[in-house]
Amino acid sequence: MGRLNGTAQEAAGVPPLRRNRDFLLLWSGAAVSFLGTRVTGVSYPLIVLWHTDSPLVMSVVSFAALLPLLLVQLPAGVLVDRWDRRRLMALCETGRFLALGSVALTLAAGRFSAVQLAAVAFVETSLAIVYRLAERGAVRNVVDPTQLSAALARNEARGRASVLLGQPGGVLLQSAARWAPFLFSALAGLLSLATLLLIRKDFQEKRTSAAKPLRADLAEGLRWLWRRRFLRAALAFVAGSNLLLQVLPLALVVLVKEEGRSQATVALIVGVGGAGGIIGALSGGWWQRRTRLRTVLVAGLSTWAALIAAMFLTAQPLLLGVLFAGTGYVTAVFNVAAAVYQIRTTPDRLQGRVAATSHLVATGANVLGVVLGGLILSLWGAAAAFLLPAAVMAVLAVSAALTPALRTEDSPTDPPTVTTKEPGHEPAR
Repeated sequence: MGRLNGTAQEAAGVPPLRRNRDFLLLWSGAAVSFLGTRVTGVSYPLIVLWHTDSPLVMSVVSFAALLPLLLVQLPAGVLVDRWDRRRLMALCETGRFLALGSVALTLAAGRFSAVQLAAVAFVETSLAIVYRLAERGAVRNVVDPTQLSAALARNEARGRASVLLGQPGGVLLQSAARWAPFLFSALAGLLSLATLLLIRKDFQEKRTSAAKPLRADLAEGLRWLWRRRFLRAALAFVAGSNLLLQVLPLALVVLVKEEGRSQATVALIVGVGGAGGIIGALSGGWWQRRTRLRTVLVAGLSTWAALIAAMFLTAQPLLLGVLFAGTGYVTAVFNVAAAVYQIRTTPDRLQGRVAATSHLVATGANVLGVVLGGLILSLWGAAAAFLLPAAVMAVLAVSAALTPALRTEDSPTDPPTVTTKEPGHEPAR
């Protein structure tokens, strides 16, 4: 498919994204929603530790917040493909408003319940997963196909910014009032709901087949993904790299402590690193339009290996921040390129299930990466937690360059399945 620049798009009757009302509403509503999720994400462990002074109870609530990443992804993908995405997202935001509002009211009344907090954490993460999958599938139905990479680049930057703003924001709100982060996130869900109601376009193509049993729907999505050699192989390398990248934040904290520096040093390094992610997200569309996904993957693995190896050689905070910014930049560029490829090659009716399966593999690797990082740090210290991932990442880069399946990206047996809209036509609900 040819790609048009902004001037050519306007000449062809395609307004730029900044004038696409429905995309702006979808983007801004999701931005508010994701920011609220980040605010509560950092607030759960803080509020539990404040009230109970128990690391065990804190870990239980944190586990409840993470458990949906393993249990809810695949069923959520089926729901996103079966139901009207707009209505599903609206239900998610309504549920988040009620659940988080109940916590805000409980805390404002001077009461606390770890059981309630664990239940709300589980519910909020579950609803956030469904919302995120539905929003990802909706994007290509509210923008012109030529603008998909630019739209997804903005979405990636939005996600990076929500992390940078949400985590310190949650701490500041909690310091003002213990109920404030939860009220903020509840109102964020309400505002996101309002933007959904204002969007005119449909979020999916017309469904033509009857709903199947849950197991059959899951199997259909898994079969489709398994038969795509390129996607299957790329996902394996993504899982491996995610596992290794999860070791780095843990190694950073230990290194800072071993050097006798303050916790503010960690904030400095993470802040600089987060800026790199935002820059990478904003430039991801540029790379995606000029480079094949296989090239981005191989180059990304190689760059990650070099950057992590450089971290092994220094303990200087600003330089570590720059190196972390480099890893964040590469990650964001790859996320944009991978999202564009996945959405363009996956039929609309399978978007939820394919994205959910990919997320499940990635988040599963994240959990294993945290465990791996803890083991390496316990046995060999921070230096090894940089050196070993760098070496394994280099092996992954060489393997990716030599893997035949990654050369099938543009194979005629695995063609893109992008559905283009006829002028003046909108898909039916």
